[in-house]
Amino acid sequence: MSAQQPDVSIYDTFPKLLAYNAEHWPDQIAIREKAFGIWEEQSWSDYQNLVRNIALGLKELGLGHGAAAGIIGDNRPEWVAGEIAVHAIGGMIFGIYQDSLNEEVAYLINYANARVILAEDEEQVDKVLEITEQCPCVEHIIYSDPRGMRKYDDPRLLSLEELLKKGAEYHAANPEAYSQMVAAGNGEDTAILCPTSGTTSKPKLAMLQAGPMLRHCKDYLQADPRQPGDNYVSVLPLPWIMEQVYAVSQALMARLVVNFVEEAETQMEDLREIGPHFVLLAPRVWESLAADVQARMMDASPFKRWIYEFCIRRAINSFKQTGKPSKLAYWLIFKPLKDRLGFSHLRSAATGGAALGPDTFKFFLSMGVPLRQIYGQTELAGAYTIHAADDVDYDSVGVPFKGSDIRIINPDENGVGEIVARNPGMFSGYYQNEEATREVVDSEGWMSTGDAGYFKKENNHLVVIDRISDIAVTECGARFSPQFIENKLKFSPFIAEVVVLGNERPFLTAMICIRFDIVAKWAEKRGIAFTNYINLSAQDEVYTRIQREVETVNATLPEAQKIRKFLLLYKQLDADDGELTRTRKVRRGVIREVYKEIIDGLYSDSEAIPVDTVITFQDGTTSRVKTSLQVVELGKEKSKDVA
Repeated sequence: MSAQQPDVSIYDTFPKLLAYNAEHWPDQIAIREKAFGIWEEQSWSDYQNLVRNIALGLKELGLGHGAAAGIIGDNRPEWVAGEIAVHAIGGMIFGIYQDSLNEEVAYLINYANARVILAEDEEQVDKVLEITEQCPCVEHIIYSDPRGMRKYDDPRLLSLEELLKKGAEYHAANPEAYSQMVAAGNGEDTAILCPTSGTTSKPKLAMLQAGPMLRHCKDYLQADPRQPGDNYVSVLPLPWIMEQVYAVSQALMARLVVNFVEEAETQMEDLREIGPHFVLLAPRVWESLAADVQARMMDASPFKRWIYEFCIRRAINSFKQTGKPSKLAYWLIFKPLKDRLGFSHLRSAATGGAALGPDTFKFFLSMGVPLRQIYGQTELAGAYTIHAADDVDYDSVGVPFKGSDIRIINPDENGVGEIVARNPGMFSGYYQNEEATREVVDSEGWMSTGDAGYFKKENNHLVVIDRISDIAVTECGARFSPQFIENKLKFSPFIAEVVVLGNERPFLTAMICIRFDIVAKWAEKRGIAFTNYINLSAQDEVYTRIQREVETVNATLPEAQKIRKFLLLYKQLDADDGELTRTRKVRRGVIREVYKEIIDGLYSDSEAIPVDTVITFQDGTTSRVKTSLQVVELGKEKSKDVA
């Protein structure tokens, strides 16, 4: 830890750290936000004043120690300022994913018994107002964006501007009140009620204390150092534990500049403008970036495609042999490509939340992107393993941080067993659910992760195979990891999502969702007419192209793990339909239930499966879908050569 970083045993809460930074480096930039095309900056002093006025405004509303508040909206400075303000009054904060449906919002509000909701704009305010009768605990709804709010007259509504005015007036009358409140903060109090991913059930709220979490972040920063003034672009949802670690905890400890993009649609363009020193992106984002690069090469001239393919092969071979990117490939294509992606200044890049396919990992490492896999759980304060900069093994998730312990229990003959772990930052339990806590944490403080894995003998890296509940066995007794095969398939630029099936079945099959924008572009170049996603995914030429992708992956798999049949699903998997978690993990139980007839059809002799169903869109409108899904059996006949 740098000598300039405060001692987290003394500055053991987020408000204390913020006050420390504002006192010692008041004019240094803490936050940037892009609005109307212009990057607006806030210093540590500005940040502190914003938090202070929100906190005192909340105090004026009657909130105090132990109160719970929820925040819903996009990543904005007001989001993190509101969180730290709630901590300052001794309250607990929980984040709600901004694309959550009303039912999910109501569930979390009632679970936490939240008295205050900080909502970004009219859309999020509407969600809260529509569930008013279900959530009698809500006393105040504070909105930061006033556009469209004039027509509302609910007495619980209060603009952030009005709240800040209340706080400023309170501070003028009681100038020592805020500093006294912050000094009285206790790092052992519950600060964050962090929602779990909810892969198998409704999310639980993990109780995280600021002091232990900051001590764990100290270990993280030793494993993956930051420098004051380093730029970070906050694009992952703030309710997720890892964005809490990066955009809040590490930002305060290491005095990072946290940058907030203008809109989700502009995030990659905004990221390029900033040129961050480190990034944390979800696997689906890395997959999308790799797919976009490959898709762009489809439009290139034959000579440029040849150069690209030559450089890719040379770079991958160089990395395999030396652990370093090829200098020739770097200067020919990868240096300008990194610049275009905004990765020129990267010293560290991470992916977590789900497994990243080894092919995608190799692609970015070969490009010279310092990508590392991290692994962890919400309950264990996020990540607690990472690759060292000079010891990247794309099959693994690296080694534990100092202070984090990992064991493999009940290993089989190959050393594969359940991963259990503990660390200084781990949760104190599930909020109002002691029974669930006892189910996963033993008397010695070890938490069962529910993941299967093993340690590599040659380098002691941890390899995570899959969820124990998801590891499958065919009727013939062949074990396989659906996630491993899915990630190999998703390296294709044409495939957005895959669900591999085969547990207690005679062979493996797959339901595949095409990556619409890229497949549409590919189809247009070839004069293939289509109207929408459903129509495009049913085209014979698209089936033939996807068949080639599946056959390519099959060639790398053992015979028992090859895909025997597949179909193209008529829609994308959607978190709003419960098919994915809000962090984009597949809910396999839901998939098996919702698509039971289609799955049964894959294991029948049918060459096509009729579908007659209704799709509900985000705005509540519905559409009837009547189509037929073609079932492709691989190996029966050679696929056509579709470029």
